[in-house]
Amino acid sequence: MDRTIRTMEDVLQLLDTLFAPQADRWTADAGSWWDGFYADRSRPVPFFVAKPDENLVSYLDRGLVSAGRALDLGCGPGRNALHLASLGFEVDAVDLSPAAIAWGRERGHETAPEVRFVCGDAFSLSDTGLLGTYDLIYDSGCFHHLPPHRRISYLALLEQHLAPGGRFGIACFAEGAVGSELSDADFYRQGRLEGGLAYTPESLRRIFCDLTEIELRRMRDEPPESPCFGEPFLWTGLFGRDD
Repeated sequence: MDRTIRTMEDVLQLLDTLFAPQADRWTADAGSWWDGFYADRSRPVPFFVAKPDENLVSYLDRGLVSAGRALDLGCGPGRNALHLASLGFEVDAVDLSPAAIAWGRERGHETAPEVRFVCGDAFSLSDTGLLGTYDLIYDSGCFHHLPPHRRISYLALLEQHLAPGGRFGIACFAEGAVGSELSDADFYRQGRLEGGLAYTPESLRRIFCDLTEIELRRMRDEPPESPCFGEPFLWTGLFGRDD
């Protein structure tokens, strides 16, 4: 007889197990799945391009985000991390996939060798050696791969690592465009995430209500010749921490 539940993390880990192993995109065990995703760099995946998000560029150009210490969550091949470093940010970039981290390091070798690319679990940053708070935490495509209960872990990460006065930026699947629109409860009934979760502006405002909304909009479509990445199937948001 097992009676192992004592803490909130015990509950979250139990809920993790309600999903089929092949549905896992968020725990340390998911690194191998993401390695397969990044294995063929020639695949026509929109965000494989070495371009920063257009909304991130816009925040910086308009002075909504100032240079400081930055954390790129689920950094992939590091396109946003490298752009931030080029503008004087001290950048830590974390991803579950060794293949993604290797690609990011290759890209940064000539242009931004000072970016610290770390393979590990963003929900256990201390285990990766990434400590302290950040003036900017940016997430392009990580949040929408989390099951509903791991939003608790995500908010705890922001609470612990977003500095007072800091900024949190996000790009995630938009409802009516891409991603599953099932209810939170239905994900547990079926044991998979349907490739990712779609969000409405109202749901994002509710989830991040402890932060101050600065901007929330669709990502702009960018033509192939643009120096920025842009796809309108994503919501982009910038929030501030006032305390």
